[in-house]
Amino acid sequence: MEKLAVEGDTVELNNVYLVADKDKVTLGKPTINGAKVIADVVEEGRKDKVIVFKYKPKVRYRVKRGHRQPYTRLAIKEIVVAKGKGK
Repeated sequence: MEKLAVEGDTVELNNVYLVADKDKVTLGKPTINGAKVIADVVEEGRKDKVIVFKYKPKVRYRVKRGHRQPYTRLAIKEIVVAKGKGK
């Protein structure tokens, strides 16, 4: 996922849009109240370089740029759904 400003090894994500448990699927409107995902931070890094090349013929216009998107890799530990609020 996109790079997170995280301190420590555990992250709690509160915006849960869908939870699937075997045959039971819960869909939020837009999010599920009381649901959260607890994950461990595995690594932070940068993806492979993407080359952006702009060119206009007959004008001598050439621009070559590279971009590496930062990311945070997470490992999901637990998905918590609040009980008794079944709407």
